[in-house]
Amino acid sequence: MGVPQPLSDEAIERELSGLPGWKREGNEITRTYAIRYHAAVAAIVTIADRSRRIQHHADLDLRIDHLRAAITTHDAGHRLTAADFELAHRIDAIVAAHQAIPLD
Repeated sequence: MGVPQPLSDEAIERELSGLPGWKREGNEITRTYAIRYHAAVAAIVTIADRSRRIQHHADLDLRIDHLRAAITTHDAGHRLTAADFELAHRIDAIVAAHQAIPLD
């Protein structure tokens, strides 16, 4: 398996069009989710497990009422690759599932 190839600006825009809520910030894609603290903690555990399995991870910032994810490919010189967008789709699904779980 070689070094992941960075995407062109046009390819990045195409990929972002299929990821509502995500935006490009320099060489990262980011999204902030409104989510309760304990649901976000559970989501982070699942995200970490899935990230370990695919050997690609996001930077996660947990606050009392939201979770921010930022993704870039470190092995590609902190540039965006197809792996970043695949991980973003996975994170969306994980957060959606955890938001649906009642805490009480």
